[in-house]
Amino acid sequence: MKIPRREYTTEFKEVAVQRVLSGHDVVAVAQELGLVKKTLGNWVWAAKAGKLKSAGNKEVTPEQMEMSRLRAENARLKMHVDILKKATAYFAKDVT
Repeated sequence: MKIPRREYTTEFKEVAVQRVLSGHDVVAVAQELGLVKKTLGNWVWAAKAGKLKSAGNKEVTPEQMEMSRLRAENARLKMHVDILKKATAYFAKDVT
């Protein structure tokens, strides 16, 4: 299954980069905003080089940022549930 490519506005990128530059951990900011760590790292590098730009001209509302963060959290939680289900099944077989 192919995941569609997401586009982010310059404002969204700038907010994410500012959080990293103000001392927050790249991994923590990426998880909070629902981004891949490598993507955020690329944005930070581009911002330092003065080449940060947007793929589109859409404004990102706080609600959209929150939805992105919640989607990422939901995906992580589903992964954890799947791991726990597999572990439970594995250990249930071992008991008998």
